[in-house]
Amino acid sequence: MIEVQEQFGMLRPIKDSELELMLSWRNAPAVRENMYTTHEISLAEHRAWWERAESSDRQRYFMYEFQGQPLGIVGFTDLDRENRNSSWAFYASPNAPKGTGSRMEILALDYAFNEFGLHKLCCEVLGFNTPVIKLHEKFGFKVEGILRDQYHREGTFIDIYRLGLLASEWTEVRNVMITKLSRISKG
Repeated sequence: MIEVQEQFGMLRPIKDSELELMLSWRNAPAVRENMYTTHEISLAEHRAWWERAESSDRQRYFMYEFQGQPLGIVGFTDLDRENRNSSWAFYASPNAPKGTGSRMEILALDYAFNEFGLHKLCCEVLGFNTPVIKLHEKFGFKVEGILRDQYHREGTFIDIYRLGLLASEWTEVRNVMITKLSRISKG
């Protein structure tokens, strides 16, 4: 796991001094567009959410850092230690370099299955966000269901893709993904 961190970055606790940076990324139009909550979040609303998140044992959020620079957020929600599953999501800084999402995903999956000891990791993606659905599938996620017309936004109903990945499936594709990303990083 250490060699992966050295090559792809690291997940670390979010500092209170980074809450405004985190909020600026979350409020970026390209990020909001792909979230359930699309309004511009106020600092007070963000701080109240952060206080609830930090006090919950069912949520964990991390800053993604690459080459000493904070570049994104990885969050685990609905952590169920008894059933060993969780949901997760991530978003990157609008100025993050190409490949940031893939580097974040490798670290998040390693964290989920090695640190949390999860059996299964899930996520939901709005149906129009095809690049993220395909990204997750590259990492071994399977589409477990499509919730048709599940989400309503601005007069339109949107499908929600529910994806899942088992620890054993991550083990099967992990080294292949690390090798692929290593080549891309060097090239």
